[in-house]
Amino acid sequence: MCDFGQCLQCNNLDCFDERMDKMHEECGIFGVYSLDDKELDVAGMTYYGLYSLQHRGQESAGIAVSDSETIVYHKDMGLVPEIFDKVVLNHLKGTMAVGHVRYSTTGASRHENAQPIVVRSRNGQIALAHNGNIVNAAELREEMEQCGTIFQTTNDTEVLINLITKHSISTNILEEAVQKMMLDVNGSYGLILMTANKMLGVRDPYGIRPLCIGKTSTSYVIASESCALDAVNAEFIRDIEPGEIVVIENNEIRSIKSFNKKDTRLCIFEFVYFARPDSIIDGASVQQSRYEAGKRLAIEHPVEADIVIGVPDSGLSAALGYSRQSGIPYGEGIVKNRYVGRTFIQPSQGMREMAVRIKHNAIKQTIQGKRVVIIDDSIVRGTTTRRIVQILKKAGAKEVHMRVSSPPLKYPCYFGIDISSRKELVANKLSIDEIREMICADTLGYLSLEGLLETPIGAKCGFCAACLTGDYPIDVPEEGDKFSCGC
Repeated sequence: MCDFGQCLQCNNLDCFDERMDKMHEECGIFGVYSLDDKELDVAGMTYYGLYSLQHRGQESAGIAVSDSETIVYHKDMGLVPEIFDKVVLNHLKGTMAVGHVRYSTTGASRHENAQPIVVRSRNGQIALAHNGNIVNAAELREEMEQCGTIFQTTNDTEVLINLITKHSISTNILEEAVQKMMLDVNGSYGLILMTANKMLGVRDPYGIRPLCIGKTSTSYVIASESCALDAVNAEFIRDIEPGEIVVIENNEIRSIKSFNKKDTRLCIFEFVYFARPDSIIDGASVQQSRYEAGKRLAIEHPVEADIVIGVPDSGLSAALGYSRQSGIPYGEGIVKNRYVGRTFIQPSQGMREMAVRIKHNAIKQTIQGKRVVIIDDSIVRGTTTRRIVQILKKAGAKEVHMRVSSPPLKYPCYFGIDISSRKELVANKLSIDEIREMICADTLGYLSLEGLLETPIGAKCGFCAACLTGDYPIDVPEEGDKFSCGC
């Protein structure tokens, strides 16, 4: 029998940390190259670009700028508007800029891991911003340490930049050093590199992490998502292809595709959860994909109900699709407090229920006395889902039917998402009916893998769904082995 009161009185504080019950991608990156406009505020443009990518990382942020001679930078822990004000931005003057927002895995949230990373090589300064995860970073790091390399951080971005500087010894051309680095590493990455006078955008051979390029009348722009191009009024040119190096130098842009492109495997959860709805990735609209997922979910798991609602924010588009396909009216039934962030302090034992309601609350007038279908994008540990179901029932819902717009998560991710163990995943331990009982729902239905893979309509790529299937595009460590902590 479901006992929500008992859950509220448990001693496990993590049960009430929603941040622990959602997947997080670790980074967003953004770069600006000015086209002979010395008055262009490249740091300000990067600020707004990072602001639009804040959903990809909320723990640290940084901006580095080049004035064609020297790279200067500022980075710190916190959100973009907490770190950068007019005074800071006014000190970041130059003709190029690269920025980064980061979400770290547990234990790696440190100032020294904030990006971009800036180093001085024999060919001058290099700034690097990275989104992704290098699977063989630990062994590469160990090899370099045995040769005398000293590391200042615990992230794999420093491994990448040290490889590039190492290969720069044999070549004075940055892109050639990057090509050699790409042969050394296995994993996912979207990179922006900046020297005193050139900028590079680099995407891993499988295209697991997204990266695109755009242009304004006075600049080229590189970003993790197209929504960041929109934020600075840049016209989308195209996605950077898997295995491609885009070089911007002397006000010209060129492409290097000598690295053999693999079967493309963009992370499918960019469409389910990570990306902003207004982004277009590899030819497919994120918003349309989520809407289509809801429609297919209604076909695969119909139910008689009075209203369809979504869990804010990424469940809302799927809920609209479910409503349209099923004919069940759509409504707003859950309010999410968007101001509960990384600094939220767990209350005392006696205030545990208040902590639940701070994050999510029901709109009673919408759901009271009704049979409710509620749509969410995924279930990781299940604690947040259980909490939301109980909030709905306490608010007077007659029935709560849980629908999930992705298949059950059963496997770790090694490519830049903070799921490193099967033990974290409720679907790896329990059957669907046992999960339904655990979350106290009347029924539970997940979207099939086949249905999910058909939702990014118009996509020009294949997909990585290894966290759903265990089919990894790259050899990964045995679970429990030491591997990189990510960007």
